[in-house]
Amino acid sequence: MSPRREQFLPYALPLIEDDDIEAVVDSLKSNWISKGPKTGEFEKRFAEYIGVKHAIALNSCTAGLHIALVAAGVGAGDEVITTAMTFAASANVIIHCGATPVLVDIDPKTMNIDPAKIEEKITAKTKAIIPVHLAGLPCEMDEIMVIAKKYSLFVLEDAAHGTYTKYKDRMVGTIGDAAAFSFYATKNLATGEGGMVMTNDDELANKMRVLSLHGMSRNAWNRFSEKGSWYYEIEYPGYKYNMTDIQAAMGMTQLAKLESMQARREVIWQRYNAAFSKLPEIEVPIDFAYARHARHLYMIRLNLDKLTVDRAAFIELLKEENIGTSVHYIPLPYHPYYRDTFGYKPGDFPKTEALYERIISLPLYPRMSDADVQDVIEAVQRVIEKVRL
Repeated sequence: MSPRREQFLPYALPLIEDDDIEAVVDSLKSNWISKGPKTGEFEKRFAEYIGVKHAIALNSCTAGLHIALVAAGVGAGDEVITTAMTFAASANVIIHCGATPVLVDIDPKTMNIDPAKIEEKITAKTKAIIPVHLAGLPCEMDEIMVIAKKYSLFVLEDAAHGTYTKYKDRMVGTIGDAAAFSFYATKNLATGEGGMVMTNDDELANKMRVLSLHGMSRNAWNRFSEKGSWYYEIEYPGYKYNMTDIQAAMGMTQLAKLESMQARREVIWQRYNAAFSKLPEIEVPIDFAYARHARHLYMIRLNLDKLTVDRAAFIELLKEENIGTSVHYIPLPYHPYYRDTFGYKPGDFPKTEALYERIISLPLYPRMSDADVQDVIEAVQRVIEKVRL
C-alpha cells in the first residue's frame, strides 16, 4: 500500500509570511541588527499582551529561566522543585545556578506537575518551584501558589508553551513571581530563536535586565547611538542573553497575527478531536473548564493494550505514511546525566513513566492546509487498522 502522502509532512513548521520578511528586511536596512529600539518595542507590546509591568527580551526561554533564578538568589545548596515531565532546559538552569533539581510526578489527566505531591518534596533547602505549562495547558496555579506562600518559595512559570494560555481569568505569566516564554521556531509565536522573561516586581526586573547583557548598567545597549554614552559599569558578572532587533521585528508581526494563528490551531484541534475520539485505541487531549489551552501540542495517548505494537513502532508506521511526529518529552529521569547524578530508578515517577510510553505529538501548526490535516487523520486511521487487536 502506498503512503498516504507523496511528500513528507514535517511535524512542525513556522508560519512565515511577507509581513514577517518585510519587518526583518527593515531591521537589516536600519543597521540595528543586534539589540536596539525594536527589541524595546517588542518588550512593551508583549508585556501589554500578557498584562505585566516588565518584559525582557532574550535569545531563549532557557535564558529567561536562568536569569530569573539567579536574580531570585537561587544558588549553591538550594533546591528547586519542578516536574519530571519536561524538556531538559527546565532543570538544566537549576544546575547552572549551582542548585539541585527536585522532581515531582505528574497528574496523568493534565500531564502537568501534581500539586498534591509538591509539599512532600519541600525541605529546608527548597527555594523555588518551576511549574511547566506543558503543551499549552496551565498548571493548577492556585494550589501551587498556596504552597509557595506557605513556605515562602519563589514561583517561576515555565511558559515555553504558554503564549495565549489562560488559567481561569488570568494570563499565564501573571500568576507566579516571574515567567519565561519561548519564541523558538516551533512555538505559537516564533522568532527563530528567542524568548521573554516577565515579572511585576520592579527590583527583580532590574536585576534580570542587568544580568541579560553582561551585567552592564541599564541602557548600556544604547551606547552606540547618538543618544547613548560610552560609559557603562559592570554591576554583576552577567550573561550574553539579549534578543536582536531582527528577532524582535519578526516577534511584533507574529504577535499582531497571533489571534488568527490561534484560530487556525483551534480548527485543526477540533478536526483531530472529532476524528480520533471515535477510535478506542486512542485517547485525545482533555480540555478543562478552568483553562484556555494554547493548542501548542496535540498529544494523543495510545491505548497500548488494544494495539499489537508499541509507541516507537506506531511512530515508524506514521513515518511510512509520510507523517512527521514527535514525543514531548523524554522524562528527565530517563536521561543519563539526571539518572546517574541523582540515582533515579524505574518506579520513582510511576505516572510520568506510564504516560511517556503512550504519547505522540501530531503535526499542529497554522500553515497546515485542510488537505494536510486530512492526511494526518487518515494516516493515523490507516495505522490503527493495521495494528489494532
